[in-house]
Amino acid sequence: MDTISLLMITAVVLVTIIVILLFVLFKMSNDEKASKPVKKGKQESINIGKEEVSKTGKQSYNKQSIFDFMEFDRIEDNMIVQKDDKRYLMVVECQGINYDLMSGVEKTAVEEGFAQFLNALRYPIQIYTQTRTINLENSLQTYTKRLDDIRIELEKKESKYKHMQNSGHYTEEELEKQNLEILREKNLYEYGKDIIYYTEKMSLNKSVLRKQYYIIIPYYSAEAGNEFLDKEEVKNIAFSELYTKAQSLARVLAGCSITSKVMDSYDLVDFLYAAYNRDEAETYGFDRALRAGYDELYVTAPDILEKRMEELDKEIEKKAYELAKQMINDARSEQRRKVENKESDLESFINKMTISIIEENSQYIGKEVAEKAKDKVESGSKKTKEEGGDTDVSTKEIKATRKYTKHK
Repeated sequence: MDTISLLMITAVVLVTIIVILLFVLFKMSNDEKASKPVKKGKQESINIGKEEVSKTGKQSYNKQSIFDFMEFDRIEDNMIVQKDDKRYLMVVECQGINYDLMSGVEKTAVEEGFAQFLNALRYPIQIYTQTRTINLENSLQTYTKRLDDIRIELEKKESKYKHMQNSGHYTEEELEKQNLEILREKNLYEYGKDIIYYTEKMSLNKSVLRKQYYIIIPYYSAEAGNEFLDKEEVKNIAFSELYTKAQSLARVLAGCSITSKVMDSYDLVDFLYAAYNRDEAETYGFDRALRAGYDELYVTAPDILEKRMEELDKEIEKKAYELAKQMINDARSEQRRKVENKESDLESFINKMTISIIEENSQYIGKEVAEKAKDKVESGSKKTKEEGGDTDVSTKEIKATRKYTKHK
């Protein structure tokens, strides 16, 4: 009797389980049918990644922002912000050193400094190397501008030398000195032309590369330790922490004879521009792209009257400078003519002033002596042996008389 009861209970349990399983299966089947949308007159399509491929074989693309493909959100306060303000990066740019050309003592010092650098690390870093083609466009522009300044200076010195030769008021030593200045300026000008020529030839060689080395330091917003801080507070904490770490790394790297600096926002933009645009960065640098306005979606032309007014202001300023320059040159020329006339009549002015002094003091030195002195001045004779002593006495008397008159 007990065996039969046990078998009955087992059978009931098995039947119950089977019913429950059938009910669950039926329920799942109904849910799956209900989840499928009813499509009427529409093509069935299959989503594959970012593309949408229809059964007819045609492809259609979804429009997406370019920022979806970038690994950073923005650049702010000398930091690269990633993952919706959850990760911050600061970059330290390092200048490479030629280890192979160093002496044994220098190599040992670098190795010891690098060991200290590794021992000082208490946080993760990333060492990144970027290879770029040397762009000499900026250097060429700088050299060309400097060469123009040298050419203008050379023309001024040549003009001055010609004037000195024509005036006849300069000694041979002064003329030789000016000629040496011209030769020095000519040599400098020729040297500058050679530099520009060889730099242009070097810029045509696209195989000339240079490597730049960077140390990337990360900071996560979770390290702030307070989930109630807002984004601005977290950003300030991240900047403080990253800048302290970056400066510490720069001081340790100085022991390896490596010069480093913390990159600012502008440097970071150039750094990422070269990373995302390797081909374009070689021929169309970031500076040129920025000047061209590639960071702007559209531009609006200024009002035509305002534009005309600006042009008129520039024209007035230009004409005013030209007129002022002309007036200054005319004034200098007039003053120079007066000086030259005075120099040519120097002896005449001296004689006139001498006669005036003698006449002022004739009552003290005597009219007869005064007349003789005036005759000697007018005849062009300064001194004679016979009256040399008398002239000295008269000069002393004149000086004494002047002192007496002043005191009186």
